[in-house]
Amino acid sequence: MSSKGAQQTTASRAAWQSSWSWSITGRLTVLYTCSALAILVLSTIFLYWVLVSNVAKGGEQFLSDKIHVLRMILRERPNNPEALEEEVKWEGTALHFARYDARIVDADGHILTETPGMSAMLPAEVFPAPSGVAEELGDGLEWRSPDRRTYLLRAAWAEVGRFSGTPRLLQVALDVSQADELLHDYRRKLALVLFVGTACAAGAGAAVARQGMHPLRAITEAAQRITPTRLRERIDPARWPKELTILATAFDEMLTRLEDSFTRLAQFAADLAHELRTPINNLMGEAEVVLSRARPPHEYRQVLESSLEEYARLSQMIDSLLFLARADSAEARIERSQFDAVQAIEAVREFHEAVAEEQGVEVTCHGKAVVNTDPMLFRRAVSNLLSNALQYTSRGGRVSIAVEQTADHAVDVRVSDTGSGIDSAHLPRIFDRFYRADRARSPHASGTGLGLAIVKSIMTLHNGTITIQIEPAKGTTVTLRFPLRH
Repeated sequence: MSSKGAQQTTASRAAWQSSWSWSITGRLTVLYTCSALAILVLSTIFLYWVLVSNVAKGGEQFLSDKIHVLRMILRERPNNPEALEEEVKWEGTALHFARYDARIVDADGHILTETPGMSAMLPAEVFPAPSGVAEELGDGLEWRSPDRRTYLLRAAWAEVGRFSGTPRLLQVALDVSQADELLHDYRRKLALVLFVGTACAAGAGAAVARQGMHPLRAITEAAQRITPTRLRERIDPARWPKELTILATAFDEMLTRLEDSFTRLAQFAADLAHELRTPINNLMGEAEVVLSRARPPHEYRQVLESSLEEYARLSQMIDSLLFLARADSAEARIERSQFDAVQAIEAVREFHEAVAEEQGVEVTCHGKAVVNTDPMLFRRAVSNLLSNALQYTSRGGRVSIAVEQTADHAVDVRVSDTGSGIDSAHLPRIFDRFYRADRARSPHASGTGLGLAIVKSIMTLHNGTITIQIEPAKGTTVTLRFPLRH
């Protein structure tokens, strides 16, 4: 597949995912609505169950009371048929909202008395098995008649008189159709409550979510105002809720780092242009002078030798920049090995010995330690420090290199000189590329201003540290700390 086709596929997939992605406001609204709906459903189910239970319990209790009354009449007043007739035939029909029917049957199955019209509506065979005289009343039976009316049925035996052994069968029915209509109406109202409640919850959820996301939108608007030319803009975490304070703080810290990086990058570009312009102008000036008229061969040779020095300086600068670029890369790797630190430093000292003698500076090395670093990078770091120390040390001065193994399993390499020192105002930028302190302090002004930046990169690659101690008018001590274990 071509790269263009792959890009189109990636773009199509991103567009499809974007079309199906939900905003945080939408998600919060859905979650709030679903949680409110769940609460409403559970609440309505509980309320409906309580109502149904109370209605059923009330019907059962009503029939139990009626059977108890009929048993009392048959046991206490068996010779008073008027009381029994009143309770069976007329008591149930007189009630408007709780009509019930009663029937008394003898042991042979003959109907002794019943509520008028009961046989047509409630045949004897539809009633449940009766409870015994001394038994607890069982649960009632719900039965629907052909005319779609609902009845709660109960049956029980009752004794006649205190000493008679002839029982009577009591069949009692309660018309609960009105209760069914009440429950049906209640279900409709509960469904309406669910619908309206869900709609209100969705609206309230959307409003609450939008209000809750307002700070995030404000942060987004503040971030959109930030441009490469307006990096001083800040979000001000104090204005936002606690949950967004961390985000706003991290964003402001990122802006601070970006602003610092942009400033350093701009300064680096300006310094690089300045550093390159000087040797190029020198080369152009010498070439223009020498070409302005015919000259003897020895003058051409002098110009070429001078140009060669500028070429060497440019080559050194390019090599240093390439090294820093590789050191800053996330893929940079170092080859560690154990070796004698003093022996490696002696090799560096011997390399600079000629320059030190020419400048009248004494260089000494002492100590003992074994380091676990990249040998080439170790020597380069020490060489850069020694070169820098020689540059800022006057004739008759001294540069000492000390090696010491610390108690926290590290090796310190200290390079001390008796030079003019560095003003504390320069310390924050002393490791910047192309940055050089006051050149007037150095009797041998040279170099590219990349030495300490290279040393800092080498220490970063080794997970080490570099520190500088300054004593004005007495000298400078630079300490490299290499960890023994990585």
